[in-house]
Amino acid sequence: MAWSPPPDASPDRSPRPSAAMWTCPRCRRTFAQRNQVHTCAPLGDLDRHFAGTDPAVRATFDRVLAVVRSFGPVDVLPEKSRVALHVRMSFAAFTPRRHWLDGHLVLARRVDSPRFRRIEVFSPRNVLHAVRLAAPSDVDDELVAWLREAYAVGRQDHLS
Repeated sequence: MAWSPPPDASPDRSPRPSAAMWTCPRCRRTFAQRNQVHTCAPLGDLDRHFAGTDPAVRATFDRVLAVVRSFGPVDVLPEKSRVALHVRMSFAAFTPRRHWLDGHLVLARRVDSPRFRRIEVFSPRNVLHAVRLAAPSDVDDELVAWLREAYAVGRQDHLS
């Protein structure tokens, strides 16, 4: 059955996973919703985020990115304080620290695990799970499964 917006939904604000992306005319970022609230800022240099970190921090991020790219296309957005991973929406973000990688995944459900440092519920289908990764080996089968779920959220598959 095809998804259709509720009768009271504004056509420009309803979630439509197959709809064309809107591009901000100032910063050129893409968004699933027209006029999405955001901070217009030029994207930075990915390598700058890893300056002064242990080599394992970059290797861990590269492992995360390789896993995510195996799911499909992804935009890597080096922002001022983090590196976001984005499809139709940002579904994960990582902040390199000297000895580890702090990050979060957005899932469409709450997952209780001791691996998550904190969980923030923004809505029933928008749950942030904070995680700390210190080595590429931390990107194990369990984390890969969560990354796959987060990627589906980024594609907005959970809204179909």
